[in-house]
Amino acid sequence: MDLNSKIATRQSYGEALLELGKINENVVVLDADLAGATKTNIFAKEFPERFFDMGIAEQDMIATAAGFSTCGKIPFASTFAVFATGRVYDQIRNSICYPNLNVKICATHAGITVGEDGATHQMLEDINLMRGLPNMTVISPSDDTQSRWAVKEAAKIQGPVYIRFGRAATPVIYEKDTKFELGKGIQFGEGTKATIFATGMMVAESLKAQEELAKEGIEIRVVDFHTIKPIDEQMIIKCAKETEKLISIEEHSIIGGLGTAISEVLTDKYPAKLTRMGMNDCFGKSGNASELLKYFGLTSKEIIEEVKK
Repeated sequence: MDLNSKIATRQSYGEALLELGKINENVVVLDADLAGATKTNIFAKEFPERFFDMGIAEQDMIATAAGFSTCGKIPFASTFAVFATGRVYDQIRNSICYPNLNVKICATHAGITVGEDGATHQMLEDINLMRGLPNMTVISPSDDTQSRWAVKEAAKIQGPVYIRFGRAATPVIYEKDTKFELGKGIQFGEGTKATIFATGMMVAESLKAQEELAKEGIEIRVVDFHTIKPIDEQMIIKCAKETEKLISIEEHSIIGGLGTAISEVLTDKYPAKLTRMGMNDCFGKSGNASELLKYFGLTSKEIIEEVKK
């Protein structure tokens, strides 16, 4: 684990697409005039005949991806998260999830770390929208290694998949040969004082908090939930039984995201109190990504404070 080495998960996505394209000729990629930002241009350069720039017509892109899937192709449709889920929700619901088609929606620029693009482009509700859809698998990778796995795993899954990527460079947590399993959380540490359930870039912040707390003799555990749906119910119940405090953190609204998914499990299977950290029923703001994380209380500092409360 090297928290000082950083790479944006959108970059990992672009490079993983290229590798996938080399081994699977059925993979096609669609973008909505943002290939340079989503990094699908890496695939386009190598496989121009399998790349389709649909222009600023996201609804058309999703419908076209649905059509490709009925012809035996594995379409990866990409744009910013705010457009990939909100603007095209009706098309995803009725043209992909209802007929259970084999389409992969890979959204970049999720969360508040889009920074200066401001509140209109800071998608904080995408996990909520996607996890509520029948047949949809939702993956939120935390680093470069996990992002590359997610792309390859999505191609193996028969049915709709949503993968959430970020704009900002994030720490590399896992070694390149790390094995992941869909729907299975990854636990760091055996501490019993608290469990931090985290997803996406909040995993690295949680690990930083864990390291600092250990220096004070406070032992906690961190669980990386790279898969939001299906959620790892066994891991949630295990941690609820073994630790004194449960905290979830996400670069997403606390309404409908990871915290909500965990709360649903606790309500049904093992009632326990969960403190949810994230965007508290609000929109974002324009500003530097790191400053926004501090402003909205999504750093290791706030995690440490919450554990100590």
